[in-house]
Amino acid sequence: MSTTKWIIDPTHSEVSFKVKHLVISTVTGYFRKFEGSAEAESDDFVGGKIEFSADIDSIDTNQADRDAHLKSADFFDAATNPKLVFSNGILSKKGEDYVLKGDLKMRETTLPVELAVEFGGVAGDPYGNTKAGFEITGKVSRKAYGLTWNAVTEAGSVVVGDEVKIIASIQLVKQ
Repeated sequence: MSTTKWIIDPTHSEVSFKVKHLVISTVTGYFRKFEGSAEAESDDFVGGKIEFSADIDSIDTNQADRDAHLKSADFFDAATNPKLVFSNGILSKKGEDYVLKGDLKMRETTLPVELAVEFGGVAGDPYGNTKAGFEITGKVSRKAYGLTWNAVTEAGSVVVGDEVKIIASIQLVKQ
């Protein structure tokens, strides 16, 4: 069977993250610029190879000062590490569920991650393109990647939680 190449359709995809603020609420951020690809031999993408990167400078939390802080050396250090990179990704199936395993690099740290994947299927669009849809979720420890900045309030609460939820709605287009 031949391998089919797919690339992310950025106009029909989004990549976001969520982290606790003051332990009482959640802040959501987005990577506005990203790219990725998949290579698969089957229509269900099992065994498919996945690559992804996001530009750190494209972080958007709807608050300019917070975005600048996230891009600084306190967090992502965009000047030295301009991209978040997911590599060596392989999609597998456990029962009815899909799992994406690969290596996630933030700053200078690369760690293995396992993400849950909901495969929405394959469909044609009105322009003759073949598309595939995925919902990807997971959690990582920001501190494990060297994003350790924090502060403590007078009441003793931390300002930024450690656990970061990753949520990606991805639509691929067949090449």
